[in-house]
Amino acid sequence: MDLNTEHIRRYLPAVCLLLCVCAQSGCVSRRLTIRSDPPGALVELDGVRIGTTPVTTDFTYYATREITLSKVGYETLTIQQPVPPPWYQVPPLDFFSDNFSPVQVTNRHDFTYRLAPQRLIGEDELLDRASGARTRAQVGR
Repeated sequence: MDLNTEHIRRYLPAVCLLLCVCAQSGCVSRRLTIRSDPPGALVELDGVRIGTTPVTTDFTYYATREITLSKVGYETLTIQQPVPPPWYQVPPLDFFSDNFSPVQVTNRHDFTYRLAPQRLIGEDELLDRASGARTRAQVGR
């Protein structure tokens, strides 16, 4: 048996154990919480309904997310919300924090939005809008 084979036999169990521990440890959990004032607004995240506020969901990647909140009696609100990565999730550091961190890290992003009461349109304004729409339709023929 040569020296290289002896080294491999001696350290192989330790290396395997280290790889197993590294594969099981580490992980970054990403959570997004959306709140509204008043609560109870329906939330769509990137076009997918995820629940009513306050609502929390996991996400996979950092990006600008489209958040739409709607509630009866309030104006619908659509926001282009940046969700920035923390320093340890910027490439190439993210490879190590996702795979070799000795503890699980939860990265939380909380966003709160105020909904404006729905503006009631007066009868005169509504009739003016209808007249303008009728005029535009006749001109467009």
